[in-house]
Amino acid sequence: MSKPKITPLGDRVLVKHVDEDEQVKGGIIIPDSAKEKPQEAEVVALGTGKKDEDGQAIPFQVKKGDKVLISKYGGTEVKLDDVEYQLVREDDILGVIA
Repeated sequence: MSKPKITPLGDRVLVKHVDEDEQVKGGIIIPDSAKEKPQEAEVVALGTGKKDEDGQAIPFQVKKGDKVLISKYGGTEVKLDDVEYQLVREDDILGVIA
């Protein structure tokens, strides 16, 4: 995967949705417009991080390459070079998939 041209700021994390295999239920193909957004994503880049009251950096709980679950309606969608990314706050990450 090439490095994206977006660098998140603050406690934001750049993620790329993990494509799910197209599922056919009962022989019916579900169009892309009717599919739900996947909640599983891969961390592509991290921002500069949050700072506490003393100005000390608070380390991220995720790292580049982690597979994570993100909230369904959180973040901002960004399309760059025909690849869809999402910028989310670290608080919008629900968990890390082991």
